[in-house]
Amino acid sequence: MSGERPGLRERKKADTRAAIQRHAVRLFREQGYDATSVEQIADAAGVSHRTVFRYFPTKESLVTADDVGARLAAACRAQPAGREPLAALRAAFRTVLGELDIAAKRDRQALVLSVPALWAASLPSITATRDVLTELVAERLDRPAADPRVRALAGSVFGVLLSVWLDWAADPELDAAAELDAALAELA
Repeated sequence: MSGERPGLRERKKADTRAAIQRHAVRLFREQGYDATSVEQIADAAGVSHRTVFRYFPTKESLVTADDVGARLAAACRAQPAGREPLAALRAAFRTVLGELDIAAKRDRQALVLSVPALWAASLPSITATRDVLTELVAERLDRPAADPRVRALAGSVFGVLLSVWLDWAADPELDAAAELDAALAELA
């Protein structure tokens, strides 16, 4: 049933995954991405090299992998059915960003922008985010994803999101959640 708390095994897996990613990002920041080995990450997280790759199929995915798109979709779909798309998305972003370890997300974003291999590896995730936004807008408008109105609104939200994320990576003091909400309010 949806909304049930995950079992102990699932929570332990999630904790292990989070610890591996947290140690990876810390080591990448301290030593540099290229200078940090997966073995060092495994040692820091207290797991085996194989365990790291069980959770993260590539070294790049240690930084680029997250579930924000799925969480955003769930939060948007939880909004009242009659709520217009932009209002539903704003509320969903507020929910998801309120639940995130925002400092960890910002550190990962800064790494993505500073390491060419990570920037390239993040492109599928960036595209997936655009696709999720398009799907959510299409659902709210009850129109196909290829509809010009859907594409225009989803593309505008995506542009705002990307712009705020780029600014946030460059300025760690920026309140990304507030900036995103204010920019989306202007879009409305």
